[in-house]
Amino acid sequence: MEKKRILMITQEMDPYVALTEASKIANELPKYIQNAGMEIRVLMPKFGSINERRHRLHEVVRLSGINVIINDEDYPLVIKVASLPGARLQVYFLDNEDFFKRKLVFHDEENKFFDDNSDRMIFFCKGCLETVRKFGWAPDIIHCFGWMTSLIPMYLKTTYKNDPVFQNANVIYSVAKNEFKETLKSDFALKLAISDEITKKHVDFFRAGDNTSLNIAGTEFADALVIGDELDEKVQSHIKKAKGKKTMKLADNEEDPLPLINSFYSKLMAN
Repeated sequence: MEKKRILMITQEMDPYVALTEASKIANELPKYIQNAGMEIRVLMPKFGSINERRHRLHEVVRLSGINVIINDEDYPLVIKVASLPGARLQVYFLDNEDFFKRKLVFHDEENKFFDDNSDRMIFFCKGCLETVRKFGWAPDIIHCFGWMTSLIPMYLKTTYKNDPVFQNANVIYSVAKNEFKETLKSDFALKLAISDEITKKHVDFFRAGDNTSLNIAGTEFADALVIGDELDEKVQSHIKKAKGKKTMKLADNEEDPLPLINSFYSKLMAN
């Protein structure tokens, strides 16, 4: 029997980048899933704070060489890989000198939100999907962690909806409490439309460019949701109105979340 395939896309993962509690789940879940007999691949940004020598990152030449276009500008995508400590699985890092060379993640030394966080987000989301296409590896589950991944469910329902690599995938968005108070640059809404399939209706969910709207948009286009606690009231309200989505609440139970998420995956793949 062919192994089920799980694709995790995350903006943080312990020990590489640990901003919130999600970094621990992102570290532990792949090991658990792999031990449960599934095949798993993990994609994340190669932020400049990640020490390549310490974590033994090296470039995957056969996967590098893709150019990601943002607003008619070409940005080369470099793929690096490392083995996750304590596990026999690989983490793929998406790198670009313009977006990820700096040593800080989302804010500068004076705690100012980077002006190009919107471009970095578009580059990462589009780059992830193009990388998986280059893998030629069709996932059964695509699990997105963090606001930086919130474009991916929408891209999969529009630009990539007819791509055979993604046609059978269930897309999960993990909804967490807001992580930033700023807004993305006003041209974000124009730049995120990477194809003609993306209409004003799609763009409007992201237009405000704040953390709340990104989380709402992620929930809108995902097939299923993993719901954390301390959510923004507007996000909670949107989730309550959503119909036909499978949901799993982490906040309502005190059990180990790993077997619960594994069970959630199995239910989605059984339908």
